[in-house]
Amino acid sequence: MPRYTAPVKDALFIINEVLDLQSHVEDLPSYAEATPDLIAAILEESGKFVSNELAPLNLSGDEEGCTLLEDGTVKTPKGFKEAYQAYSEAGWPSLTQDPEFGGQGMPHAVGMIIEEFLVSANHGFAMYPGLSSGAMAAINIDGSQEQKEQYLPKMVEGSWTGTMNLTEPHCGTDLGMLRTKAEPNADGSYNITGTKIFISSGDHDMSENIIHLVLARMPDSPAGTKGISLFIVPKFHINDDGSIGERNGVSVGSLEEKMGIHANSTCVMNYDQATGYLIGEKNKGLNSMFIMMNAARIGVGIQGLALSEVSYQNALDYAKDRLQMRSLTGPKNPEGPADPIIVHPDVRRMLMNSKSFNEASRCLAVWCGHLVEMSHNSTNEKRREWADDIVGLLTPIIKGVMTDEGFDNCVNNQQVFGGHGYVKEWGMEQFVRDARIAQIYEGTNGIQALDLVGRKLGANGGRSIQRYFKSVQTLIAENKENDALKDFTVPLEAGIKDLQQATMWLMQNGMANPDNAGAGSVAYMHLFGRVILGHMWLWMASVVQPKIEASEGDTAFYKTKIKTGRYFMRRRMVETKSLLAELEAGCEDVMALHEDEF
Repeated sequence: MPRYTAPVKDALFIINEVLDLQSHVEDLPSYAEATPDLIAAILEESGKFVSNELAPLNLSGDEEGCTLLEDGTVKTPKGFKEAYQAYSEAGWPSLTQDPEFGGQGMPHAVGMIIEEFLVSANHGFAMYPGLSSGAMAAINIDGSQEQKEQYLPKMVEGSWTGTMNLTEPHCGTDLGMLRTKAEPNADGSYNITGTKIFISSGDHDMSENIIHLVLARMPDSPAGTKGISLFIVPKFHINDDGSIGERNGVSVGSLEEKMGIHANSTCVMNYDQATGYLIGEKNKGLNSMFIMMNAARIGVGIQGLALSEVSYQNALDYAKDRLQMRSLTGPKNPEGPADPIIVHPDVRRMLMNSKSFNEASRCLAVWCGHLVEMSHNSTNEKRREWADDIVGLLTPIIKGVMTDEGFDNCVNNQQVFGGHGYVKEWGMEQFVRDARIAQIYEGTNGIQALDLVGRKLGANGGRSIQRYFKSVQTLIAENKENDALKDFTVPLEAGIKDLQQATMWLMQNGMANPDNAGAGSVAYMHLFGRVILGHMWLWMASVVQPKIEASEGDTAFYKTKIKTGRYFMRRRMVETKSLLAELEAGCEDVMALHEDEF
């Protein structure tokens, strides 16, 4: 049986020492109540909840899966409904939500950490409230006041949940091809008819109502993406007094038989003259949907981190206990028949890859949460714009890099177990299966790379990328003369130069031949990812090194942080060179074969 312990100490280090939320109160008044003591209490309680309530259901939920009933509804695995009730009663759905509708208004940075804890403990369960958060964000931003008042209080308290319905059998990323129809009614509502597939949390028995957000096309709308609108389609009609009414014309056609995340209901949704309500402007549905998609893409990136973390924890336990062979430098367990496998360099390599990735990615997730908060609530318009630029730039990288690396780490952590990692009872094969989906949904990672290269780099005349370069270069300059940090500044400075060279190459060669951009986009995304994670490591190191020198605080923790970061900077940052070379190879070899030659 795998185990999970929430990394509360590391999260608090990032929130209180690296980011130092309280230092931003003047710019972000929403942080005033988020004192270090309160955040510590929230994270401690969340860690206990996920370890005690959710982690024990992970294996059994995977084995049982979801069941489609005859009435077109879904039954979740044993214990899930009760766990969700406990989750809602404890107030977790409301943590970062708008106080106007019953939320607690805690910082998004804290929400990112809670999201990691949930997924590490039980990925399948975490997806139910995760989809609700995205739906709430869209309603809160683009919904009318009446819609906000009707839907958000119940969703914030967890009584109702939400979904996002984009994909259809004939179209995935190319949403301009969608066929779901929205016929107007005299009362201002619409009849929604069509089929959606791959709908996570599409139906379940854990909440009273499910609020589906559905993309559809009106009869007089133009073809393509310019003719798509977004509609709120509740599973059950809502009476004038707010109570639950009759069933709407929406049902589950089937459950997808999947490689992983068996405990989450991935549904084919049939809409048969279901009553829906326009949210946002007519034909501007993608604008509203992107609110959910961007939030979901960051959330999926955190899934990569979360599964890397939980698989690392279990691999570490096994590596300390499993006795095999002797250390290359002599016995380390002379009283036993063999040494624990953690003495072997290759096992340590796999563990260190995970540990150094996890800690930098956690810092990145928390920073991204802070930037989201700043983009929404900063008292300074220029800071709001700056933060919005950086979040937009980082979103495809967080999604693509963190899920690719997270999956690789799950595979390597399974490898630590040898043959036992392939056996179901240890739980490692489930982490691998569950992590695989994160590279696919919410836009495959190849699509994320194309979004980065094709849209984000050139947005606003390249303003976002220039602002990011400046922030990294400023951090390097501030620490460049500190000899104790040269293991961090020198590799990062080399990495940022490689990234700048790669960016210039794309600007010159991608415009001349778009296939150059397409062929090099994934290499560019991962090169960028190496730089971002190195950026996080220099930031963390610049915080802890002075404390080590002053013998201030938890110096043992700080020294371990430096050693872990040094591993990343020396062994992973150097990969920017090979990624740059791959990018600059261009598209000729990629496109050389005629399709008949494959």
